[in-house]
Amino acid sequence: MPLPKVSTPTYELVLPSSGKKIKYRPFLVREEKILIMALESEDVKQITNSVVDILNSCIISKGIDITKLATFDIEYLFLNVRSKSVGETIDIVLTCPDDNTTKVETTIDIDSIKIKKDRKHKDIIKLDDNLSIKFKYPSMDSFIENNFEASDRSDVTNTLDMITACIDIIFNDEESWNASESTKKELEDFIDQLNTKQFKLIEDFFATMPKLSHSVKLKNPKTNVESTVVLEGLAAFFN
Repeated sequence: MPLPKVSTPTYELVLPSSGKKIKYRPFLVREEKILIMALESEDVKQITNSVVDILNSCIISKGIDITKLATFDIEYLFLNVRSKSVGETIDIVLTCPDDNTTKVETTIDIDSIKIKKDRKHKDIIKLDDNLSIKFKYPSMDSFIENNFEASDRSDVTNTLDMITACIDIIFNDEESWNASESTKKELEDFIDQLNTKQFKLIEDFFATMPKLSHSVKLKNPKTNVESTVVLEGLAAFFN
């Protein structure tokens, strides 16, 4: 006689980048095993790939390509899936910043972790009176490629690769050039001709992108000094 099927609840959330609603389920024991093994390996690429695989399994809504979502969408989605799967709090150990030595364990409510949006952030960068660039957010594909598969390349090369991967459209009042129709070399040459001020505007796009953020107040038990630690990005919540 076959064993009964266990019903799985479904939930809904809104993606921060697009406002699109998606349905998802908690991850199952077999998926949690994959994640635990990845975390134990301490290999960032393996952990990231495990997160992507788990989310692909847990998303119920059709037409969602995880690897094409903005990285902060993926981080936000994973935290919510985790909260419905193994508990709505995270226990982490943080280092007190006043002495950079003392460790303090603290518990964070996942619902309190939000996507931080900078009011100054904009995805259209005006290079001069005539020419502008519209940027798209880094996808998980480009995030993995430029962070975990480029160990033999310089930081400058990685930065340039990330920038060219995120260019969507270059345009002026009369014409537009779609980045998908340009070669990587053509995009690199375009960026190389910018002046320092123009390049700084592009850097600001990445620096002010939405990100997971949460402030934690700590009290050092040895010095009684109170401090605030800001956690940003998914990895900060799984130390």
